[in-house]
Amino acid sequence: MTKNREEQYFVDLHVHIGRTEENLRVKVTASRDLTFANIAQECLMRKGIDIVGIVDCASPYVIRDIEKMLNSGEMCELRDGGLRYQDRVTIILGSEIETKEDNSGLSHQIAYFPYFSDIRQFSIKISKLVTNPNLSSQNSGITAQEFHDLTDSSGGIAIPAHVFTPYKSIFGSCTAHLAEIFNPLTLQKIPAIELGLSADTYLADCLPELNRFTFLTNSDAHSLPKIGREYNIIRMEQPTFKELLMALKKESGRAVIANYGLDPKLGKYHRTHCEECSYTATAADLPPVLFCEKCGSNRITKGVLDRIIEISGNCESRSPSHRPPYYHQIPLEFVPGIGQKTKETLFNQLGTEMNVLHHTDFATLSKVVGSKIAYDIILAHKGELILQSGGGGKYGKVKKDNLRKI
Repeated sequence: MTKNREEQYFVDLHVHIGRTEENLRVKVTASRDLTFANIAQECLMRKGIDIVGIVDCASPYVIRDIEKMLNSGEMCELRDGGLRYQDRVTIILGSEIETKEDNSGLSHQIAYFPYFSDIRQFSIKISKLVTNPNLSSQNSGITAQEFHDLTDSSGGIAIPAHVFTPYKSIFGSCTAHLAEIFNPLTLQKIPAIELGLSADTYLADCLPELNRFTFLTNSDAHSLPKIGREYNIIRMEQPTFKELLMALKKESGRAVIANYGLDPKLGKYHRTHCEECSYTATAADLPPVLFCEKCGSNRITKGVLDRIIEISGNCESRSPSHRPPYYHQIPLEFVPGIGQKTKETLFNQLGTEMNVLHHTDFATLSKVVGSKIAYDIILAHKGELILQSGGGGKYGKVKKDNLRKI
């Protein structure tokens, strides 16, 4: 692997494993074809993701799969951290764990480690705190602060995951302020936070306490096609753990230089949803919606937009100077008319999804899939398709009657 100055890499740091190569279950809600090897292959051949964080690597089942791939030569360990797959994709070893606060609030935290020996030692430690260490995102019974201390002492870094979602996140179910969860030293050590699918930079920067953090947009993929539905472009010299950490800390010119994510309206928890009558708040229902605007029930799942405005009191979004642009981008799978067959045609003729979205013009797309779908792909990349908001665990939708023009 040669050294390059200021290379730009496509990065998705939150991908789950559904099953092992021996068909042993890891993530209950994830697809069985999400194996360690399949994730690496998908990033290489179809998605065009250069660096992928796999967040179930502390499972003893997964550790066995990793060890086999290292022993076979399919992967090698990099001197500066990370595993290299076929000398083209870097894998960052991670572990997503559920933590519990004194107020019973639950949140997900992700630990990342540079070396295989680190994740093995962390696996031994975390196995003593969970019911089934083989399964993903187990409840550890410790607080987020204790989890970050454990990660730090094990040679890793930890970040709060999907921080605004109504279930199992810092702001969604634990607190309104990070300082109520983490001590000052830990807050200085946390290099980044993950926004989640129902928020973006504009919404997150309504909370001034988040100004110093790097924002990450990751897929939280539970199936192979979901890899890369949100991703980051990161400037580094090499695709290694050491360089990644420098970028998250904004050191020596390394940095996240762009966030690509869903329009928050497409997220499953963007607006408040009523559990009684199934009504999801619309643009006409001004946030924060804290009870159902239709039936009056307070039995709701609070939306991310509504929660952020509840915390901030308003939404005067002010981004710090280091904040990179956030681009709303709709993945190919959300675009009407693009099914599996069409995607296969695109990938076979034009390469990976990153290449289709970033490096292919309308004329080229039209030759492959026709002008109508080509227009929709261009609009999807620009984030200009017309959307219907999601909520209550259901994704938003791209409306079929899109009338916007390029």
